[in-house]
Amino acid sequence: MKQSAGILVYKFIDKTIFFFLVHPGGPFWKNKDLESWSIPKGEFNNEEDPLEAAKREFQEETGVKVEGDFIELEYVKLKSGKIVHAWAVEFDLDESLIKSNDFEIEWPPKSGKLQSFPEIDRAEWFQTADALKKINPAQADFIIQMVSKISASL
Repeated sequence: MKQSAGILVYKFIDKTIFFFLVHPGGPFWKNKDLESWSIPKGEFNNEEDPLEAAKREFQEETGVKVEGDFIELEYVKLKSGKIVHAWAVEFDLDESLIKSNDFEIEWPPKSGKLQSFPEIDRAEWFQTADALKKINPAQADFIIQMVSKISASL
């Protein structure tokens, strides 16, 4: 079974919580917006510690090394059966400075031409309601869990 690990970064501005989400790069996602954003995440194998994999993937996809007190969230299961593990951390970063790694695919399809695209083409901070509209529905539970944890601690 495939597994991914990722990090949900959040920050407060004037007591309002904002979540950091990334938009997948490449031609398939180019014109998609609602329900297509994600937490920075990636696959890992059973030999790798899931939190360390999440930190590695965050850095590969954003160019930023995330640090802080990581809060483990309940995993979600995607329609594909893949399990996504996630941690939340309060951290601030400038979304305009992200630098993603690239991936190659044959584009256009069946053209025999390989093209390179950034794994992440942009990142933004969203308030909760907007984040829930933007994020892949299977990952929305991460935001809901975090809002619940924050509300419980107030």
